[in-house]
Amino acid sequence: MALTNKVLRGVAFHHIALKAKDFDRSVEFYEALGCKLDFEWGEGSKHIAMFEIGGGARMEIFADGGDDYVPNGRWLHLALSVENVKTAYEAALAAGAKTVMAPGVMSLDSSPRKMTLQVAFVEGPDGEVIEFCKTVVPTI
Repeated sequence: MALTNKVLRGVAFHHIALKAKDFDRSVEFYEALGCKLDFEWGEGSKHIAMFEIGGGARMEIFADGGDDYVPNGRWLHLALSVENVKTAYEAALAAGAKTVMAPGVMSLDSSPRKMTLQVAFVEGPDGEVIEFCKTVVPTI
């Protein structure tokens, strides 16, 4: 069953924006995860880069995330659907991420259907939390 927004016709996820404390380090980290630079503009503290992260989704990285910036702001985490959670997790660690939660299986007592997911969480270079997830068993 396809879930469709009946109010915002044609809506789809476009991008998430990150204020990077160390712009170059963040760019290198996301490139190491296979994200492709789409375009960039500005320079110095106004440098901004837009990356294609997969599936048509993008990440925008801003260079002006100073020490007073609160990691994640009001966002809890960025969740990325992947084919192989362990491979994504290991690639992130190799790129310099820190472990938040190693790969594992999470069974949700959800309704109207139960879900089982493979998940792993890492912390990126600016304290952003990234979840890698794969649906294992959707049941009705």
